[in-house]
Amino acid sequence: MHESLPISVFIIARDEADRIARAIDSVSDFADEVIVVDSGSRDDTIAVAESRGATVFRNDWAGYGPQKRFAEDACRNDWLFNLDADEAATPELVAEIRKLFAAGPPGTASFWQVRIKDVFAHESGPAPWAYGYNQIRLYDRRVGRFSESPVHDTVRPPAGARLGQLSAPMAHRSIRSIAFHVEKMNRYSTMQADDMASRGRRLARHRLLTEFPLAFLKAYLVRRYALYGWWGLVISTNFAYTRFLRLAKTYERELAARARSDSGAA
Repeated sequence: MHESLPISVFIIARDEADRIARAIDSVSDFADEVIVVDSGSRDDTIAVAESRGATVFRNDWAGYGPQKRFAEDACRNDWLFNLDADEAATPELVAEIRKLFAAGPPGTASFWQVRIKDVFAHESGPAPWAYGYNQIRLYDRRVGRFSESPVHDTVRPPAGARLGQLSAPMAHRSIRSIAFHVEKMNRYSTMQADDMASRGRRLARHRLLTEFPLAFLKAYLVRRYALYGWWGLVISTNFAYTRFLRLAKTYERELAARARSDSGAA
Protein backbone atom coordinates (compact mmCIF):
# COMPACT_ATOMS: atom_id res chain seq x y z
CA MET A 1 0.00 0.00 0.00
CA HIS A 2 1.48 3.34 -1.06
CA GLU A 3 1.33 6.56 0.92
CA SER A 4 -1.71 8.64 -0.01
CA LEU A 5 -1.39 11.97 -1.81
CA PRO A 6 -3.07 15.24 -0.71
CA ILE A 7 -5.86 14.63 -3.22
CA SER A 8 -9.57 14.12 -2.58
CA VAL A 9 -11.39 12.01 -5.16
CA PHE A 10 -15.10 12.63 -5.56
CA ILE A 11 -17.80 10.69 -7.39
CA ILE A 12 -21.46 11.53 -7.91
CA ALA A 13 -23.66 8.47 -8.21
CA ARG A 14 -27.11 6.99 -8.38
CA ASP A 15 -27.88 3.29 -8.85
CA GLU A 16 -24.27 2.40 -9.59
CA ALA A 17 -23.85 -0.65 -7.35
CA ASP A 18 -22.51 -2.74 -10.24
CA ARG A 19 -19.84 -0.22 -11.27
CA ILE A 20 -18.79 2.01 -8.39
CA ALA A 21 -16.46 -0.51 -6.72
CA ARG A 22 -14.22 -0.54 -9.81
CA ALA A 23 -14.11 3.27 -9.79
CA ILE A 24 -13.20 3.53 -6.10
CA ASP A 25 -10.65 0.71 -6.24
CA SER A 26 -8.90 2.35 -9.18
CA VAL A 27 -7.93 5.42 -7.09
CA SER A 28 -7.53 3.86 -3.66
CA ASP A 29 -3.77 3.58 -4.19
CA PHE A 30 -3.25 7.37 -4.13
CA ALA A 31 -6.40 9.08 -2.81
CA ASP A 32 -6.32 10.65 0.64
CA GLU A 33 -10.10 10.22 0.67
CA VAL A 34 -12.88 9.17 -1.68
CA ILE A 35 -16.14 11.11 -1.43
CA VAL A 36 -19.32 9.71 -2.98
CA VAL A 37 -22.40 11.91 -3.30
CA ASP A 38 -25.49 9.80 -3.80
CA SER A 39 -28.69 11.32 -5.18
CA GLY A 40 -31.16 8.63 -4.16
CA SER A 41 -29.94 5.19 -5.16
CA ARG A 42 -32.48 2.38 -5.00
CA ASP A 43 -29.82 -0.32 -5.16
CA ASP A 44 -26.77 -1.08 -3.00
CA THR A 45 -24.63 1.81 -4.26
CA ILE A 46 -24.17 3.31 -0.78
CA ALA A 47 -23.35 -0.01 0.85
CA VAL A 48 -20.85 -0.93 -1.87
CA ALA A 49 -19.18 2.50 -1.73
CA GLU A 50 -18.82 2.38 2.04
CA SER A 51 -17.48 -1.17 1.88
CA ARG A 52 -14.68 0.10 -0.39
CA GLY A 53 -13.74 2.82 2.12
CA ALA A 54 -15.57 5.81 0.63
CA THR A 55 -17.36 8.46 2.66
CA VAL A 56 -20.92 8.81 1.38
CA PHE A 57 -23.08 11.94 1.42
CA ARG A 58 -26.69 12.10 0.30
CA ASN A 59 -27.87 15.07 -1.75
CA ASP A 60 -31.00 15.45 -3.86
CA TRP A 61 -30.34 15.79 -7.58
CA ALA A 62 -30.18 19.39 -8.82
CA GLY A 63 -28.23 18.82 -12.03
CA TYR A 64 -24.67 17.86 -12.89
CA GLY A 65 -22.94 21.13 -12.04
CA PRO A 66 -24.65 21.71 -8.68
CA GLN A 67 -24.13 18.08 -7.66
CA LYS A 68 -20.42 18.22 -8.43
CA ARG A 69 -20.05 21.53 -6.60
CA PHE A 70 -21.69 19.95 -3.56
CA ALA A 71 -19.13 17.14 -3.81
CA GLU A 72 -16.28 19.66 -4.09
CA ASP A 73 -17.43 21.32 -0.86
CA ALA A 74 -17.49 17.94 0.91
CA CYS A 75 -13.79 17.31 0.20
CA ARG A 76 -11.11 18.13 2.77
CA ASN A 77 -8.25 18.72 0.30
CA ASP A 78 -7.90 21.56 -2.19
CA TRP A 79 -6.51 19.31 -4.91
CA LEU A 80 -9.40 17.31 -6.31
CA PHE A 81 -9.73 14.45 -8.75
CA ASN A 82 -13.16 13.97 -10.30
CA LEU A 83 -14.19 10.46 -11.29
CA ASP A 84 -17.53 9.26 -12.58
CA ALA A 85 -18.99 6.00 -11.29
CA ASP A 86 -18.65 4.42 -14.73
CA GLU A 87 -14.96 5.32 -15.01
CA ALA A 88 -11.71 3.91 -13.65
CA ALA A 89 -8.23 5.38 -13.48
CA THR A 90 -5.86 3.08 -15.34
CA PRO A 91 -2.71 1.89 -13.50
CA GLU A 92 -0.70 4.05 -15.90
CA LEU A 93 -2.71 7.13 -14.93
CA VAL A 94 -2.27 6.42 -11.22
CA ALA A 95 1.49 6.11 -11.71
CA GLU A 96 1.57 9.38 -13.63
CA ILE A 97 -0.35 11.23 -10.90
CA ARG A 98 2.02 9.83 -8.28
CA LYS A 99 5.00 11.07 -10.29
CA LEU A 100 3.38 14.49 -10.71
CA PHE A 101 2.97 14.84 -6.92
CA ALA A 102 6.30 13.23 -6.02
CA ALA A 103 7.70 16.53 -4.75
CA GLY A 104 4.39 17.92 -3.52
CA PRO A 105 1.49 19.57 -5.38
CA PRO A 106 2.59 20.59 -8.89
CA GLY A 107 3.36 24.25 -9.43
CA THR A 108 3.43 24.04 -13.23
CA ALA A 109 -0.36 24.07 -13.62
CA SER A 110 -3.50 24.19 -11.47
CA PHE A 111 -5.60 22.19 -13.94
CA TRP A 112 -4.73 18.85 -15.50
CA GLN A 113 -6.61 17.29 -18.38
CA VAL A 114 -7.15 13.55 -18.69
CA ARG A 115 -7.88 11.62 -21.87
CA ILE A 116 -11.06 9.62 -21.22
CA LYS A 117 -11.43 6.61 -23.51
CA ASP A 118 -14.44 4.43 -24.29
CA VAL A 119 -14.54 0.85 -23.02
CA PHE A 120 -17.55 -1.25 -23.98
CA ALA A 121 -19.14 -4.01 -21.92
CA HIS A 122 -17.45 -6.79 -23.88
CA GLU A 123 -13.97 -5.22 -23.55
CA SER A 124 -11.42 -5.46 -20.76
CA GLY A 125 -9.82 -2.12 -21.59
CA PRO A 126 -9.72 0.65 -24.21
CA ALA A 127 -8.98 -0.48 -27.75
CA PRO A 128 -5.93 1.18 -29.35
CA TRP A 129 -8.26 3.22 -31.56
CA ALA A 130 -10.84 3.96 -28.83
CA TYR A 131 -12.48 7.35 -29.01
CA GLY A 132 -11.40 9.68 -26.26
CA TYR A 133 -11.92 13.24 -25.17
CA ASN A 134 -10.02 15.56 -22.86
CA GLN A 135 -11.49 16.91 -19.64
CA ILE A 136 -10.02 18.66 -16.63
CA ARG A 137 -10.23 16.05 -13.88
CA LEU A 138 -7.32 16.92 -11.56
CA TYR A 139 -7.37 20.50 -10.31
CA ASP A 140 -6.91 22.98 -7.48
CA ARG A 141 -10.37 24.14 -6.40
CA ARG A 142 -8.90 27.36 -4.99
CA VAL A 143 -8.24 28.43 -8.59
CA GLY A 144 -11.30 27.07 -10.43
CA ARG A 145 -14.31 24.84 -9.88
CA PHE A 146 -17.10 23.08 -11.72
CA SER A 147 -19.65 25.10 -13.65
CA GLU A 148 -23.07 25.53 -12.03
CA SER A 149 -24.80 24.41 -15.24
CA PRO A 150 -27.24 21.54 -14.57
CA VAL A 151 -26.38 19.97 -17.95
CA HIS A 152 -22.70 20.74 -18.60
CA ASP A 153 -20.43 19.29 -15.92
CA THR A 154 -17.18 21.07 -16.74
CA VAL A 155 -14.44 22.61 -14.62
CA ARG A 156 -14.14 26.32 -15.46
CA PRO A 157 -10.56 27.61 -15.16
CA PRO A 158 -10.11 31.39 -15.01
CA ALA A 159 -8.81 33.27 -18.01
CA GLY A 160 -5.11 32.74 -18.54
CA ALA A 161 -4.91 29.69 -16.31
CA ARG A 162 -2.25 27.13 -17.17
CA LEU A 163 -3.50 23.70 -18.19
CA GLY A 164 -1.44 20.55 -17.98
CA GLN A 165 -2.00 17.32 -19.87
CA LEU A 166 -1.73 13.85 -18.40
CA SER A 167 -0.80 11.31 -21.04
CA ALA A 168 -2.22 8.11 -19.52
CA PRO A 169 -5.94 7.46 -20.13
CA MET A 170 -9.02 6.95 -18.00
CA ALA A 171 -11.28 4.00 -18.86
CA HIS A 172 -14.90 5.00 -19.46
CA ARG A 173 -17.56 2.27 -19.35
CA SER A 174 -20.66 4.35 -20.03
CA ILE A 175 -22.83 1.72 -21.73
CA ARG A 176 -23.94 -1.27 -19.68
CA SER A 177 -26.12 -2.58 -22.53
CA ILE A 178 -28.11 -1.34 -25.52
CA ALA A 179 -31.27 -1.23 -23.37
CA PHE A 180 -29.43 0.93 -20.83
CA HIS A 181 -28.10 3.14 -23.63
CA VAL A 182 -31.59 3.76 -25.03
CA GLU A 183 -32.83 4.90 -21.62
CA LYS A 184 -29.78 7.14 -21.25
CA MET A 185 -30.30 8.64 -24.72
CA ASN A 186 -33.88 9.53 -23.85
CA ARG A 187 -32.91 11.10 -20.52
CA TYR A 188 -29.95 13.08 -21.85
CA SER A 189 -31.76 14.38 -24.93
CA THR A 190 -34.55 15.74 -22.72
CA MET A 191 -32.02 17.55 -20.54
CA GLN A 192 -30.31 18.96 -23.63
CA ALA A 193 -33.64 20.18 -25.03
CA ASP A 194 -34.39 21.80 -21.65
CA ASP A 195 -31.01 23.52 -21.74
CA MET A 196 -31.55 24.82 -25.27
CA ALA A 197 -34.97 26.18 -24.26
CA SER A 198 -33.58 27.88 -21.14
CA ARG A 199 -30.97 29.65 -23.27
CA GLY A 200 -33.54 30.72 -25.87
CA ARG A 201 -31.87 28.79 -28.69
CA ARG A 202 -34.04 28.17 -31.72
CA LEU A 203 -33.77 25.24 -34.09
CA ALA A 204 -32.68 25.62 -37.70
CA ARG A 205 -35.24 23.38 -39.42
CA HIS A 206 -32.80 21.91 -41.94
CA ARG A 207 -30.95 20.24 -39.08
CA LEU A 208 -33.83 17.79 -38.67
CA LEU A 209 -32.81 16.45 -42.08
CA THR A 210 -29.03 16.64 -41.73
CA GLU A 211 -28.34 15.90 -38.05
CA PHE A 212 -28.69 12.10 -38.17
CA PRO A 213 -26.54 11.37 -41.25
CA LEU A 214 -23.84 13.86 -40.29
CA ALA A 215 -23.69 12.59 -36.71
CA PHE A 216 -23.52 9.01 -37.96
CA LEU A 217 -20.56 9.83 -40.21
CA LYS A 218 -18.86 11.69 -37.38
CA ALA A 219 -19.14 8.64 -35.14
CA TYR A 220 -18.38 6.01 -37.77
CA LEU A 221 -15.42 7.78 -39.38
CA VAL A 222 -14.09 10.58 -37.17
CA ARG A 223 -14.49 8.65 -33.92
CA ARG A 224 -13.29 5.53 -35.75
CA TYR A 225 -16.17 3.37 -34.60
CA ALA A 226 -15.89 1.64 -37.98
CA LEU A 227 -12.88 -0.21 -36.56
CA TYR A 228 -15.21 -2.06 -34.16
CA GLY A 229 -16.85 -3.85 -37.09
CA TRP A 230 -20.58 -4.55 -36.73
CA TRP A 231 -20.53 -3.18 -33.18
CA GLY A 232 -19.29 0.10 -34.62
CA LEU A 233 -22.40 0.26 -36.82
CA VAL A 234 -24.59 -0.17 -33.74
CA ILE A 235 -22.95 2.48 -31.60
CA SER A 236 -22.69 4.96 -34.49
CA THR A 237 -26.43 4.63 -35.11
CA ASN A 238 -27.18 5.15 -31.43
CA PHE A 239 -24.93 8.21 -31.29
CA ALA A 240 -26.66 9.74 -34.32
CA TYR A 241 -30.11 9.02 -32.90
CA THR A 242 -29.19 10.73 -29.63
CA ARG A 243 -28.23 13.87 -31.55
CA PHE A 244 -31.44 13.71 -33.58
CA LEU A 245 -33.60 13.23 -30.46
CA ARG A 246 -32.28 16.44 -28.94
CA LEU A 247 -33.42 18.40 -31.97
CA ALA A 248 -36.70 16.52 -32.32
CA LYS A 249 -37.63 17.35 -28.73
CA THR A 250 -36.65 20.98 -29.24
CA TYR A 251 -38.89 21.16 -32.32
CA GLU A 252 -41.71 19.46 -30.42
CA ARG A 253 -41.51 22.20 -27.79
CA GLU A 254 -41.63 24.90 -30.44
CA LEU A 255 -44.76 23.34 -31.98
CA ALA A 256 -46.42 23.12 -28.56
CA ALA A 257 -45.55 26.75 -27.78
CA ARG A 258 -46.93 27.88 -31.14
CA ALA A 259 -50.16 25.95 -30.54
CA ARG A 260 -50.58 27.60 -27.14
CA SER A 261 -49.96 30.99 -28.69
CA ASP A 262 -52.49 30.40 -31.47
CA SER A 263 -55.03 29.12 -28.96
CA GLY A 264 -54.59 32.21 -26.80
CA ALA A 265 -54.97 34.53 -29.77
CA ALA A 266 -58.18 32.84 -30.96
